[in-house]
Amino acid sequence: MTSFKLNGEYLYFLYNEKVVFTFDKNRTAFYVGLGESEFNMSHGSFKITEKSLQKIAVKAKDISLEGNRAIIGANSGKMIIEAEGDLFKFTPVGFERYNRLVIKIPSDKNEYIYGGGEIFTEFNLKGKKMNIWVAEHNNVMHITDKMIRRGLGVKNSVFKHDISKYETYYSQPTFISSKKYFYHSLASAKARFDFSHADYHLIKTDEIAPFYIGFGENYEELMFSLSEILGRQPELPDWVYDGMILGVQGGTDTMLTKLETARLYGLKVNGIWIQDWEGRRITQVGKQLNWNWIWDSELYPDLDKEIKRLNDEGVKILGYINPFLAVEKSLYKEASEKGYCVKDKNGEDYLVTITTFPAAMVDLTNPEAYEWIKSIIKKNMIEFGLSGWMADFAEYLPADCVLFNGEAATKVHNTWPALWAKVNREAVEESGKSGEVFFFTRSGSSGTPKYSTMMWCGDNHVDFSLDFGLPTVIPAMLSLTCSGFGLSHSDIGGYTSFFNLKRSEETYMRWCEMNAFSPLMRGHEGLNPDINAQFDASQEVLEHGAKMTAIHKKLAPYIKDAVKYNAEKGVGVVRPLFFYYDEKEAYEQMYEYLLGRDLLVAPVLKEGARSRTVYLPDDEWIHLESGKEYRGGTYEIDADLGDIPVFVRKNAAENVMNLVKNIF
Repeated sequence: MTSFKLNGEYLYFLYNEKVVFTFDKNRTAFYVGLGESEFNMSHGSFKITEKSLQKIAVKAKDISLEGNRAIIGANSGKMIIEAEGDLFKFTPVGFERYNRLVIKIPSDKNEYIYGGGEIFTEFNLKGKKMNIWVAEHNNVMHITDKMIRRGLGVKNSVFKHDISKYETYYSQPTFISSKKYFYHSLASAKARFDFSHADYHLIKTDEIAPFYIGFGENYEELMFSLSEILGRQPELPDWVYDGMILGVQGGTDTMLTKLETARLYGLKVNGIWIQDWEGRRITQVGKQLNWNWIWDSELYPDLDKEIKRLNDEGVKILGYINPFLAVEKSLYKEASEKGYCVKDKNGEDYLVTITTFPAAMVDLTNPEAYEWIKSIIKKNMIEFGLSGWMADFAEYLPADCVLFNGEAATKVHNTWPALWAKVNREAVEESGKSGEVFFFTRSGSSGTPKYSTMMWCGDNHVDFSLDFGLPTVIPAMLSLTCSGFGLSHSDIGGYTSFFNLKRSEETYMRWCEMNAFSPLMRGHEGLNPDINAQFDASQEVLEHGAKMTAIHKKLAPYIKDAVKYNAEKGVGVVRPLFFYYDEKEAYEQMYEYLLGRDLLVAPVLKEGARSRTVYLPDDEWIHLESGKEYRGGTYEIDADLGDIPVFVRKNAAENVMNLVKNIF
């Protein structure tokens, strides 16, 4: 329990009667001020220019205690701090004329920091600086730079972009510390985390907003407390565990032919994801979609009948939607006539260029527009028979747009992904399909954990690079877990592919191995399917897929238990090693993970590698492939294609041991 102790000029913050922080009346702990930001967006990527107009150190004049509240009176307002269970809630009062808040949290050089949303190239954030602003993760400059390097013959798989200039689909003003506390701000405007100082963290929010600091005796308690604020994801439908969701596009005949091939080779198929169910367009970038959320009966004739037939056979059909509308299609015409689109400063529909074409956005702050797009999901997708879908995008709300509810877009931008997830969640619940239908989102921030049913890790590159490729998925899932979102997965094989960036069979197979040991197996043909190896690229790939989907299906009871635990306790399915092992290497390890409590997974992340160096924490472990026992330490583990280094704790429960002993 949290509490306070006041001793003269010192206010002590206590957790379970131990001092965790000390406020010294004579030291400045926070600042307020005025500032202006300029946002220039291109293809979802933002160039942000910040101008500071005023900064005032808030000097404490007096400190008082009133029951479970501490009040710090200051020169220009006051900070009210409430002790609530395992939390301290900080509420700034009297600073309404300011729009910047900067706080300092004590730190030390041996502390580790995690979270901030979904971070792909780092895991421990100590020593780093980063913006909290939802954006497109793959920007044009990154891709162009990579294409040039590859064209010159420099693959350089270890290259990583500087996180201080980093953009990510899911950005959240939340972090957890190795000192077993979390910070979470209720600010929706842009924020800035600066963990580069040895003895303090500097947190800046572009609005004056309350924030929490919460504690736990261990990391499971910490995540429970954090998820009590953020919300938790529900359990997934039972059918999602019964193998792999094939990623297929191109029409009804192609879909059925692909399914027949998969079955012929013994792949366990529980669903088919057809992102082009509403039609597709061919652009300079690749095979993209029509963005008119109506069944394309020409491309997919008899799809309504096939959905019913395949459902009877245990194969679900999934689709795709996003909050944009193609300007040349029927739904945009209806939305525009009714005034349902986000506007520009001139009152016209704000058209955003996504890749090579413009699109309008449904204004989710307009109650009528909100209900309209929800009704489309309910009628055109759920009633049609889809059992799930990718709820894509929501990162592109321009900072200079005009919204129906009159709020500044800079305040709404980070909440837009949660609004989009909320629309989808309500459509499922109001249709009476909770527990049967699910959707997965790409973008997110603070409101997303209580509305989305699952994240996926976006448009990863189809390679082994440390900037956007296969290895980045692991820190992305781990950082989501540490930010309070516990269900995530990735496209098998990645998505982004151009010219000389092509998915090899090896990339596909290594990705498939990792996803077999994740909450969900789902394929994607990628942006340019014709240059990418697919699940049916060769007999070897097909046989490999059969093995991996069988493993995933055997793991179903174990994964279901972990998903249920996340729904109840807020402890993610994919977990960092340090959650249970207080070891330096456990805090620094970003390319291994625990699946649930008892399985340690170390995917092969290097092209051409046939072994993997694996760190095992101080425990007793059994290698699932060979049955060999290991103690804690570092080992070189053989791993041919089809063999992924996975270990089970020797003292796991009997039911877990019985489940995994013949997993391979």
